[in-house]
Amino acid sequence: MARPYRLQGENFFYHITSRGDNREKIYTGESDYKKFLGYLQTAKEKYKFYCYAYVLMPNHYHLLIETIQPNLSRIMQYINTAYTTYYNIRRRRVGHVFGGRYKSILVDKDSYFLELTRYIHLNPVRAKIVDNPQGYKWSSYKGYINKSRDKYTDKEQINKHLGLKISQYQQFVFEGMNKEVNPFENIYAGFILGKTVFIKDKLRNLKEQIANEEFAYKKVLQRDIEKKEIIKLVCKKYRKGVDELCKMKNRPMMEKKIAIYLIKRFTSLTNKEIGEVFSIGSSAISKVAGDVEKLMESSKGVKSDVEGLISRFSA
Repeated sequence: MARPYRLQGENFFYHITSRGDNREKIYTGESDYKKFLGYLQTAKEKYKFYCYAYVLMPNHYHLLIETIQPNLSRIMQYINTAYTTYYNIRRRRVGHVFGGRYKSILVDKDSYFLELTRYIHLNPVRAKIVDNPQGYKWSSYKGYINKSRDKYTDKEQINKHLGLKISQYQQFVFEGMNKEVNPFENIYAGFILGKTVFIKDKLRNLKEQIANEEFAYKKVLQRDIEKKEIIKLVCKKYRKGVDELCKMKNRPMMEKKIAIYLIKRFTSLTNKEIGEVFSIGSSAISKVAGDVEKLMESSKGVKSDVEGLISRFSA
């Protein structure tokens, strides 16, 4: 069977899910859940999207997001790759953490926002992990029913679409505990969920996306500009030439590693594209970025250097 097409666009609303390889656990302790949410937060800063709801289950996760730019693939590649690298380094293992591609469904938020948030927040109840969604730590539900802000979701955007008071939303969720509701019964073509008008509109978008090569070309140019800006700042800080930095082979290569980490974190280049810049294999890029993250935790000097560079190009 052919894989569903990834339709990407500005202000597109998606339900995302990804499962562990062979349905095995992807989180085995509190630090794993926190690390994944940290990557989610970094992805938001890097790729500029809204997060409306999430739940992290032991062997899978659900996200409800809205892209501001047509960059869903970049967002998900970053989150899943970063977490896989962390998970494998921590456990001294290699191989897949997630089973195949993540699943994305393009959703008509005007029709399905409430139902999907309820579906996501009730996952731990249906899995019999808790009796009440409020008792589950790794979901956005508490951010919906408490006045305190959940830093991983965008409360202002949520309030635009929720249309319910806190008590009303709680009641709405509790009602769902007593009935089987599957919001995905009416998915069209495996990747669109909405009314007929919405589906027709998105199919037109799909046709335009496939034909529009000029847009993709402009995005490549923009990513090249971002890459060059980061390299320029790293070279200036460590008094290196561009060729010297990119082709450096003698250890320690801290300047090169920091440049790779920043480009991976703050641009949408793939590992292969970054590897081509620095003349190293794409498989080594995630490891280098992971090494820098670990050094930032143990070395105040490295952390200060990285944060100083970030403050300069993100100002």
